[in-house]
Amino acid sequence: MSPTGCPGCACVGNAPAHALVAALARDDLDRALDLGLLDTTGCPTCSAACTATLVGYRDERRAALAARERFRARQARLARRAAEKAARMPSSATERSIAAARPALPAAAADVLARALARAKAPRP
Repeated sequence: MSPTGCPGCACVGNAPAHALVAALARDDLDRALDLGLLDTTGCPTCSAACTATLVGYRDERRAALAARERFRARQARLARRAAEKAARMPSSATERSIAAARPALPAAAADVLARALARAKAPRP
């Protein structure tokens, strides 16, 4: 690669970072990623502002990729939990009918509740 001027600060050097700055100036993120945007530290001869801009783009892209990965992990976790919940639920009609046929309260508890309700509804003198 021959020495070329940086499109960000016009320094002259032989740095791959200059191609990155040019790709970002054209809003060609795919090209910048291909050129190593995620691993760049910038050009040693570029101005501090130019290097800070390039490193800022790098950090933003890393944060976006990390957020995407967290989102995908969350979606997978939610899908796994939903599948586990579905597996715990009764799957056949027979199991559901057996569960529905069971009394909600034991007979003795139902009798006590019925007596209490009758006393509550009885007119008071």
